Amino acid sequence: MTVTPGKSDSATVGEVSEPPVADGSILVEGLLTGICGTDLELVSGAFGSGRPGSDHLVIGHESLGRVLEAPIGSGFAPGDLVAGVVRRPDPVPCPACARGEWDFCRNGLYTERGIKEMDGYGAERWRVDPYFAVLVPAELRELGVLVEPASILTKAWEQVDQVGARSWFGPQHVLVTGAGPIGLLAALIARQRGYDVHVLDRVTDGPKPELVRALGGTYLTDLSQLGVVPDVVIEATGAGQLVFDCASLLPPAGVMCLAGIHPGPATVDVQLDALVRQLVVRNAALVGTVNAGKRHYADAVDVLLAADRAWLQRLITRTVPLSQWPDALVREPDDIKVVVDLQG
Repeated sequence: MTVTPGKSDSATVGEVSEPPVADGSILVEGLLTGICGTDLELVSGAFGSGRPGSDHLVIGHESLGRVLEAPIGSGFAPGDLVAGVVRRPDPVPCPACARGEWDFCRNGLYTERGIKEMDGYGAERWRVDPYFAVLVPAELRELGVLVEPASILTKAWEQVDQVGARSWFGPQHVLVTGAGPIGLLAALIARQRGYDVHVLDRVTDGPKPELVRALGGTYLTDLSQLGVVPDVVIEATGAGQLVFDCASLLPPAGVMCLAGIHPGPATVDVQLDALVRQLVVRNAALVGTVNAGKRHYADAVDVLLAADRAWLQRLITRTVPLSQWPDALVREPDDIKVVVDLQG
């Protein structure tokens, strides 16, 4: 699956060379790749860059593959299921990358599979360095394609814990805004932690409300329906007005984690001084998060293993063959996750 970086509507299925050995010593047969908002923006030409000197970019950063070849001592063997880490540290490296925290890269020289200066996993074969490969237990099967998106949320919850630790922190009520894959996985983790979960989305019927209720959560279509004060907000829409409204709800020492980016510019008329006053007086905190480190992928595997398999399967509403991509980008309104079958 390729695009011409910076050119809109350039998405196509095309022939590419065998993955270079420089990408890693593990050769993988690509099985599935998930499509998300980042891929839609890449297709629109909003951003993205290929390998230096290349006029195309193989996209696909939500990956699942089967090992074909792996060196002895790598920790992997032919037949293993694997997911690939997205981000790579910069070559300098900056202080964060030098400590394995490349998702906090300070100089912007990092690379990302399928997004920035490295081909992604949306191909029939790809290579990966053992350090950037994550073993997916066989029992997860095709659900292993959810490891990357789940890693975004395991990191988000790690950030919430770290920020909350500045004070006594015993969250009970959680509000998640947006019931797409990111929001639903955030709600899943919250329920696994034993929290009371409320999920806000505009959709009134279909799989989203059903998935929330199946978790034991409360589904909302308007903030006025929220009958509790949320100790934690996981914001997965990026909509400016909603961010403002939810931040205003935070109690003393409350934490709001911003994990969504709105696809287009928007002007929001808000009383920012009033919000700042509330945040300061209540010692509340807003923190942004993007991407994930290697440990978050391992945590994501644990989350998926602990989840109900039937519930996870319902997140994947459509699996399409590679030949039908990029037509698969035209989604139904209620779609949760579109997955491309790289071998089908």
